[in-house]
Amino acid sequence: MKPTTDRMLNRIKDVYKYIHENGTVTTQDLVDEFGITPRTIQRDLNVLAFNDLVESPTRGQWTTTRKKVKMTS
Repeated sequence: MKPTTDRMLNRIKDVYKYIHENGTVTTQDLVDEFGITPRTIQRDLNVLAFNDLVESPTRGQWTTTRKKVKMTS
């Protein structure tokens, strides 16, 4: 796997873990926590939402779904 792909997958996993540990978070919370652009966070959230791992109960807020996830290091 290319280093950029590996880095992206690790970031997406970290975003998911952050949301799971903190409950409902805003897009801005994620931008502040990870120090990346809102557009990058939105792309990561789209990947997670497409895989039914997060949902947005209201615009700009995110929470994890009940889908079971097996986390590996």
